[in-house]
Amino acid sequence: MPPPLDISAQITRLIREDWGRLLAVLVSFGGDFALAEDSLQDAMVAALEVWPKGLPKDPDAWLITTARRKAIDRLRRAQTAQDKSDALALWHWQHAPETQDLTTLPDHRLELIFTCCHPALDEKSRVALTLRALGGLTTAEIAAAFLDKPETMAARLTRGRKKIAAAGIRFRLPDPEDLPERIQGVLQVIYLIFNEGYRGSSGTYTRTDLSNEAIRLGRILSQVLPDHAETKGLLALMLLTESRRLARTDATGAFVPLETQNRARWDQALIHEGLTLVETALCMAPAQPFTIQAAINALHARAGNFRDTDWAQIVALYDILAQRQPNPVLHVNRAVALSYAASPDIALRDLDASGAARHLETYQPFHACRADLLARLGQTQAALAAYTRAIALSPSDQEAEFLRTRRAQLAP
Repeated sequence: MPPPLDISAQITRLIREDWGRLLAVLVSFGGDFALAEDSLQDAMVAALEVWPKGLPKDPDAWLITTARRKAIDRLRRAQTAQDKSDALALWHWQHAPETQDLTTLPDHRLELIFTCCHPALDEKSRVALTLRALGGLTTAEIAAAFLDKPETMAARLTRGRKKIAAAGIRFRLPDPEDLPERIQGVLQVIYLIFNEGYRGSSGTYTRTDLSNEAIRLGRILSQVLPDHAETKGLLALMLLTESRRLARTDATGAFVPLETQNRARWDQALIHEGLTLVETALCMAPAQPFTIQAAINALHARAGNFRDTDWAQIVALYDILAQRQPNPVLHVNRAVALSYAASPDIALRDLDASGAARHLETYQPFHACRADLLARLGQTQAALAAYTRAIALSPSDQEAEFLRTRRAQLAP
C-alpha cells in the first residue's frame, strides 16, 4: 500500500507554489483583495478537514471553487438591502467562471503585482504585500527580508490590505503613462522574491520555486516593457545569479563559497542570456542599480577563476552603485571586493569607517565578512567573535555549518 498522504504537506506545497496564481484568479473575480485572501485561507482550512477523506483530482481547482463559495457566503452574511456595492460584489462572485482546471483560467499575477505596488501604498508595504500575495511568504520570512520584527511586519501587512480597500485600488494593469513611476516598485518586489528563493531566510537554504517565479515575472515584464532598460537589467541580474545555484552546494549539500565553486557547474545558458541582456541594458540608457549589479555579476561570470576576477572594476561599480542607491549593505559587498583588489586591512578599515555596523547588527553577511577579513589579518580572537555572531544569525543550517568549520580552523 502507498504511504499515507500527508495532507498538511500538500497544503504547504500549494501555499508555496500556487498561492499567487490562486489568489490572483480570485481577486480577478471580484476585485476585492482582502475578501479573496480571506476566502482562500478559508478554503485552505476546509481542505485540511476534507482532503483526509480523499484528495480531489485537481486540488487547485477545488480550492478556487471552495474559495469562491466561501466568498459568496461572506458577502451574503454581510449584505443589506440598502448596500448596492455588496449586491454588485455578490453578483460578480456568483457569475465567476466555473473551472475544473486552473490552467484554463487567465494568469492574472501581473495585475496582482501592480495592485500590490500601487503608489497609494508606501514602498515597504508594496513589497511586503506582493511577497505575501505572489510568493506566499510567511510574515516571518517577509520580516527577515526587511530586517524587521515579525509583529511589525504583520501590522504593516494589515494596514496595506486596508489601504487597498479604502483607496479603491482597482485590479488592473496601469495605464501606459503611469508605468514609469510604478515599475520601480515592481522590480524591487521581484528581486526580493528572487533573493528569498536564492538565499532563504527561514532555515531553507534555497527555494527554487520562488527564484523561478521571480525570473518568470521578470521575463513577463521584459516582454511587455521591451524599451525599459532596468527591467532587462534586473532579469540579467537574476539569471547570472541563478546560474551559480548548482555550484553553491556540494554532493553532501554543504555550502560552497564563491572562491571554491566548481565553475564548470555554472549554467552556461543562463550566463549567455544574462550577459546579452546586461549588454543590451547598458546600451539603452544610463545604468541604474539593477543593471549595475548585473554588470558586477557579469564580471564574475566572465572570470575563468576566482583569482582572475576583475576586482578593481567591481569596486568601481560598487562606488557607482552607492551614488545611485545608498545602502549600508553595499559597504559589505564592496569590502569583500576591496579585500582582493587592495588588501584585507584596507577593506576592514573602510568597512568600519563606513558606519554600516550601526545599521547591520542583525545582518549575517556583515559579521561573516568581518570574520573573514579579521581571520586573513591574523586577528584570531576578534575573528572568532565575529564568526560566532555570524553563526547565530545564519538563516540556513548549511551556512551555519560552513562558518563553524571556518571558526574551528582558527580556534586553538
